[in-house]
Amino acid sequence: MIFETERLILRPWAEDDAEECYKYAKDPRVGPIAGWPAHTSAENSRQVIRDVLSAPETYAVVLKETGLPVGSIGLKFHCDLAEKDDEAELGYWIGVPYWGRGIVPEAARELLRRAFEDLGLERVWCGWYDGNERSRRVQEKLGFSHKWTSTDVPVPQMGETRVGHVNLLTRAEWLAEKQKRQ
Repeated sequence: MIFETERLILRPWAEDDAEECYKYAKDPRVGPIAGWPAHTSAENSRQVIRDVLSAPETYAVVLKETGLPVGSIGLKFHCDLAEKDDEAELGYWIGVPYWGRGIVPEAARELLRRAFEDLGLERVWCGWYDGNERSRRVQEKLGFSHKWTSTDVPVPQMGETRVGHVNLLTRAEWLAEKQKRQ
C-alpha cells in the first residue's frame, strides 16, 4: 500500500533504503529517546528494515520533493498497548533535519485515517518517554488524550527503565477532530 499527503508519500520500506535510513537513524538524538539504539552502519539499518520496518502497516516517510525517506511511521498490532483486535499502537520517528516541520503530524493524520476508516479500528494508542517532548506535542496535536503514566517501564533495547506516558485516540474522538478541521 502507498499513501500520499500534501508533501509526503508513505510506502513500504525497501532494503535499498538502508543508506537513507542510516543517515537519520545513526543520530543519537533520534532512536535512544524513542527507546531504540542509534544505528551503527548502513548494514545495521538494512537489518532493521528486514526485521522491524518490514512489518505490516509500517511505512517509510518519503518527501515528495526528493523521493527519499526521512523517517518511519507505523501501526503495531497485538503488542503491549494494543492487545485487542480492534486497536493498534502508533509509532514514528523522523530525522533531525526535519524536526519541527509538521511532517510527523501530517504522516500520522494519514495513518490514523487508514486505521479508523480502512482498517475499522476503535482505538489507537501512542506513548512517549520522559524527555521526548516533541513526541508528546505530536500526540497532543493529533488529539490523543493522556491515560496513564508509569514509572520503571522496561526499555529492553536500551537496557534501562524509564518513565513512560500512554495516550489514546478513539475512533469517536478522531471523527470529532476530523469534523472540526473540515
